[in-house]
Amino acid sequence: MAEASGRTVLSLGAHPDDAEFMCAGTLALLREKGWRVHIATMTPGDCGTVEYSRAEISRIRRAEAAKSAAVLDGRYHCIERDDIFIMYDRPTLMKAIRLVRQVRPTIVFTLSPSDYMIDHETAALLAQTACFACGVVNIKTPGAEPFEPVPHLYYMDAIEGKDKFGAEIKASTVVDVSGVMETKERMLCCHESQRNWLLKHHGIDNYVIAMKSLGRTRGGQIGCAFAEGFRQHLGHAYPQDNILKSELGDLVHIVQGEQ
Repeated sequence: MAEASGRTVLSLGAHPDDAEFMCAGTLALLREKGWRVHIATMTPGDCGTVEYSRAEISRIRRAEAAKSAAVLDGRYHCIERDDIFIMYDRPTLMKAIRLVRQVRPTIVFTLSPSDYMIDHETAALLAQTACFACGVVNIKTPGAEPFEPVPHLYYMDAIEGKDKFGAEIKASTVVDVSGVMETKERMLCCHESQRNWLLKHHGIDNYVIAMKSLGRTRGGQIGCAFAEGFRQHLGHAYPQDNILKSELGDLVHIVQGEQ
């Protein structure tokens, strides 16, 4: 098997704009270090609307996601499952494994295993197994060959920084993204359809303010303006070194005792 290509990072979320809320700053910092960026979602966001059909909003949101990824010279991928119906099943998992094998990332960011909605939690499980299975030769994905080693896997913060029981999620790796907040904001603003939908559905009046709120909270924990929080998957067979610290140096703060 070929070795992983090295400096490639994949954000594997549930919906378009998940990455922009939770890890786009770190993606931007890695891009500045020469990393190749891929942003993928399980769905095209086909229920994120009160005015368009599924087909119409899917087309709009795929285009918005591709525009956002292009800010980092990156590529957008969609696994093409349905909002609310992301399943941990064989067909979806095979698509996720195939995507990981095609991209061949060294780092994968995914959503929190405990979050406000099941789509996010299921996406996290799919990403976990897709990383683990990337080198399993008896899982066949024609056109996408197995590779090793298992990617470094990091879980992003949950929405509002809390789990589904309302408890605070404490990050173990916190990245100072103050210097790239303009880029992160630019990427989020590519998702124009969602600002309007969230205003109607959730009563959130400003898409960017909502994103910056958690960033300020995380930043306050490490003494900077804005930050993003992560927890590294450290189970058996996954890498044990913190590659974000190695790559981004003093911008990364390790919070002892949290995981």
